Amino acid sequence: MNANTLILIALGLLGWLVGMLINYLADILPIKRRLGKPICAACFDPMPPGINYWLWPRRCPECRSRRSWRTWAVEIFYLAALPWLWLKFDEPLHFIFGAILLAYFGLVFVVDMEHRLILHSTSIFGAVLGAIIGVYLHGLWLTLLGGAVGFGSMYFLYWFGDVFARWLARRRGETLTEVALGFGDVNLAGVLGLLLGWPGIVGGLLLAIILGGVGSFIYVLFALLFRRYHTFMAIPYGPFLVISAVMLLYVL
Repeated sequence: MNANTLILIALGLLGWLVGMLINYLADILPIKRRLGKPICAACFDPMPPGINYWLWPRRCPECRSRRSWRTWAVEIFYLAALPWLWLKFDEPLHFIFGAILLAYFGLVFVVDMEHRLILHSTSIFGAVLGAIIGVYLHGLWLTLLGGAVGFGSMYFLYWFGDVFARWLARRRGETLTEVALGFGDVNLAGVLGLLLGWPGIVGGLLLAIILGGVGSFIYVLFALLFRRYHTFMAIPYGPFLVISAVMLLYVL
C-alpha cells in the first residue's frame, strides 16, 4: 500500500468525522442556538454523547426513535468528498479552503432543508470565511463588490416578494404565514457574493434562479400529487444557492 493510498484512506476517515460534526451541529443549533449535549430530533430529550449517538445504534434512549437517514447520507458524502477534493486540488491551501467551505455548505444545506432556516451564526461564520477565501481568489475590491451585489440583489427580491405576497393575501382574504424568501437567504447570497466575487456572483445568482425554478416546479408537483399543496407554501431557497455555488467553485 503506497503513501497516496494511505493519504486517501486517512482523508476518508477525516471526512467521516466532518460528517459527524455537521450532523451534530444540524441537530443542536436549530433547536438550542448554541453548542451543548446532543438531543433527539423526535422528542428533544438530551442524548448521551457516547457510542450510541456517534456510532451505533443511534437510537434515543427515551423515545427509542432512530436518527434520520440524513445522518448516514451526510457522513457517506463527506467520507467520499474529502479524498475527491485532495485529488482535485493541487495546492494544499486550496484543499483546506475547499474542505472547510464544503463543510459549511453542508451545514447550511441540511438546516435549511429540515427547518427552513439559515442561522445568523452560520451567516456570520460564512461571511468571515467568504471574505478570506474571496480576497485570496479575487482581491479585496472584487470580493467586496461581489458581496454587495449578492446581498443587494437578494434583498431586493426579498423585499419585493414580501410586498407582493402581502398584497396577494389581502386580495384573497387569506392570512400570510410564510414568505418566499427569508432574510437568511439574503445573508447567504451576500456570503456567496464574497466567495464568487464580481462578476462571478452574477452567474451564481442566475444559476440559483434556474435551479430554484426547476426544483420548485418538482416540489409543487409532488405536493399536488400527494395533496399537500397549500397557498403561499414556502420552499427553502438556500439549498439552491448552495448547489449553485458548489457547481461553480468545484465542478464547472
